[in-house]
Amino acid sequence: MMDERLERAACAPVLLVATDYDGTLAPIVEDPSEARPHREALVAVQSLAALGQTHVAVISGRSLRDLAELTGAPPEVHLVGSHGSEFDPDFAKTLSAGQSELRDRVASQLAEIAARSPGLLVEEKPASIAFHYRNAAETDADSALEAVFHGPGSLDGVHTRHGKKVVELAVVETNKGSALDTLRRRVGASATVFFGDDKTDEDAFATLRGPDVGIKVGDGESCAEFRVSDPMEVAQVLARLSESRRAWLEGARSVPIRAHSALSDQRTVALVTPEASVSWWCAPRVDSPALFGEIVGGPTAGWFGVRPVASSAPPVQRYEDHTMLLRTRWDRIEVLDYLDCSAGRPTQRAGRSDLVRVVTGSGRVRITFAPRLDFGRVPTKLGVREGGIEVEDTADPVVLYAPGVEWTITEEGPHECATAEVELHGRPLVLELRFGTGHLGPSVVPEAERRRQTERFWRDWSLALDVPDVSPELVRRSALALKALCYGPTGSIAAAATTSLPEHIGGVRNWDYRYCWPRDASLAAHALLRLGSQSEAMRLLDWCLNIVDNKVESADRLQPLYTITGHEVTPEADLTELNGYGGSRPVRVGNAASRQVQLDVFGPVVDLVHDLLEHGAPLSSEHWRLVESMVTAVAHRWIEPDHGIWEMRMERRHHVHSKAMCWVTADRGARIAERLLGRERRDWRELADEIRADVLEHGFNAEVGAFTTAYGERDIDAATLLVGLCGLVDPLDERFVATVEAVQRELREGPVVYRYHFDDGLPGEEGGFHLCTAWLVESLAAIGRVGEARDLFEQMCALAGPTGLLSEEYCPKLDRSLGNHPQAYSHLGVVNAALSLVRSI
Repeated sequence: MMDERLERAACAPVLLVATDYDGTLAPIVEDPSEARPHREALVAVQSLAALGQTHVAVISGRSLRDLAELTGAPPEVHLVGSHGSEFDPDFAKTLSAGQSELRDRVASQLAEIAARSPGLLVEEKPASIAFHYRNAAETDADSALEAVFHGPGSLDGVHTRHGKKVVELAVVETNKGSALDTLRRRVGASATVFFGDDKTDEDAFATLRGPDVGIKVGDGESCAEFRVSDPMEVAQVLARLSESRRAWLEGARSVPIRAHSALSDQRTVALVTPEASVSWWCAPRVDSPALFGEIVGGPTAGWFGVRPVASSAPPVQRYEDHTMLLRTRWDRIEVLDYLDCSAGRPTQRAGRSDLVRVVTGSGRVRITFAPRLDFGRVPTKLGVREGGIEVEDTADPVVLYAPGVEWTITEEGPHECATAEVELHGRPLVLELRFGTGHLGPSVVPEAERRRQTERFWRDWSLALDVPDVSPELVRRSALALKALCYGPTGSIAAAATTSLPEHIGGVRNWDYRYCWPRDASLAAHALLRLGSQSEAMRLLDWCLNIVDNKVESADRLQPLYTITGHEVTPEADLTELNGYGGSRPVRVGNAASRQVQLDVFGPVVDLVHDLLEHGAPLSSEHWRLVESMVTAVAHRWIEPDHGIWEMRMERRHHVHSKAMCWVTADRGARIAERLLGRERRDWRELADEIRADVLEHGFNAEVGAFTTAYGERDIDAATLLVGLCGLVDPLDERFVATVEAVQRELREGPVVYRYHFDDGLPGEEGGFHLCTAWLVESLAAIGRVGEARDLFEQMCALAGPTGLLSEEYCPKLDRSLGNHPQAYSHLGVVNAALSLVRSI
């Protein structure tokens, strides 16, 4: 039972581990100055103190100075001396003149008593005096104690505390219980584990509650729940607790990234775990601070759970056919989740979003509502109101409409959490989390009607797509994922729904992808266009025109990314308060890549215009102006080095992929001129020919036998596959075929293809990149190796999560998904790869 409780404590958002010293960390010895802790105990204490969101304290009757000398504890360990009287080294300076005088008087009288018999010892502390009688004869000790209690112990203002063979006379009223409470408040602990052996430790045990764990060392009466025999067993328990805490923080218990499902109203995206816990939601926009950030910060960063109190079977999760409505079902209970898309919300200005959770079935459900403002960096207080709960002191009103539910509010450090248990009795329970309104009454439009409109929004769109026969369900789900990442009010498309889901577990490759890269967004819109939906591409071009018209002096100064509303991205910053997914820190907001030079940005935008023209879209002179500005930008800058598609934080180079995209800009621009305006742009055709010749001369490395990542270098890069896929060279050109073979040979590992294997200046090894895998599928099909292409595509599809979503990467060594989720690159890769296989049949 104790191990089970400690395991639960190890998973607390903020854990405080506190212990007494003598008889707990160190054995009781005759000479107190020789009481040294077991080495195993010190190692465990130091290991715990080094973990994130974990605090360790030693609370002892000894003076703070002696405690520091005996433990040799690092600064991360909180030391509290004199039974809680000493929190700071200069504590004695805080005593009043009267208290200092009283302390000196007590010390003098105790010294006189100690001088009467051998074995008596006086220990002076800043706010108290300890009288030790462990080594005195029993009759001498009894006589001395009588003198202590009738003498200095009876003085006004003196507080007497009796421990094991020691009496402490303090001039400040305190105890280990109040000290533990002070520490708990200071660190914002969600759970506390306390070890103690003495009578004075009972004050601390008495303060424990809820998830806290009290462990008594040795014999004797105690209000502690559990008991161990001696300090060596304390060391063993501390070591196990440290291992469990580290495993939890580093992700051994983290929900796999690919197992998360997504909800969207085209202003924001929420992620839901397989057990129906909302672990991510930023509002009012996808790039706003998170209200629920558990996926990158643990429970202390916010979550919203609904689950049965008891269930005999694991849940099964699926989307409603062709929609973004999600059902999670246990044996007798089901939760339906969606972000309300009724009444035209997807294209309305962000500010009001409703996360609706409909619980049906029979049995008892437990609801946990733990929102956390600004990723949990701001204390979050909850108020129970008629009709539900209000999140207090917010810039935007936030309420949970839950009529009839009786809530219990508990403290979790600086935050509050609301819990409730509800017996369903076969009646639906509707929970509506409303962001942007404080209204806690019933909606004018019933939930059933809003649900019907939301279903129709997604289903009508997805059923109108022209989905190929190759993996049609996954292709349709990929299209829905791309649609979910579209930001309806402006037409931009986010690269992903999250920030800082790691490309290397425990490492620093954690980036914020909740922004719009014109390149990535154009590729996503292009994939939807190929499935028959033009509106996303047309709206994205409107967003691009707004950027070019209002945000830059000229298109050649176009940044690699902008906010979804078309503004510059804020400087990159670290959220140091968050542990990160699987202990992967830092958690970042903003993206420093916005200041890079990426000359490949123009090609996908102009290519999208070209294919819209091919599909008969109603393009105008405004779109021509966009194309003209981008070809002009390429004419000015294509000769420059850049940072490339992978945004490596290194010196700029002449990246082959970037040059190929510059060629696409000029080539497609020349074609658009002929098709849209009916006139030839010979200068653009000559520009395209010049760029092509440059790529063929400098981008293909004859010694390596492949196009390489940059001019004059030998490294293989999956992005060079675009040289053939974009048409710069014929797919059957021997140089392209050799490049495909080089990528397959050097970068493929099982079901995935890595971007590259060279040193990019960052520690850690990332996973295989799903988009690169899709490029290899397309390339193999293009050179006639259709069987290999189909086999790789099937392996890629098998990596999708249980509801069909893909993150950015996959690590075959660890068998786990990596990177932000869901990722636009991965899903547009699925669409394009499937269409390439259809064409090759």
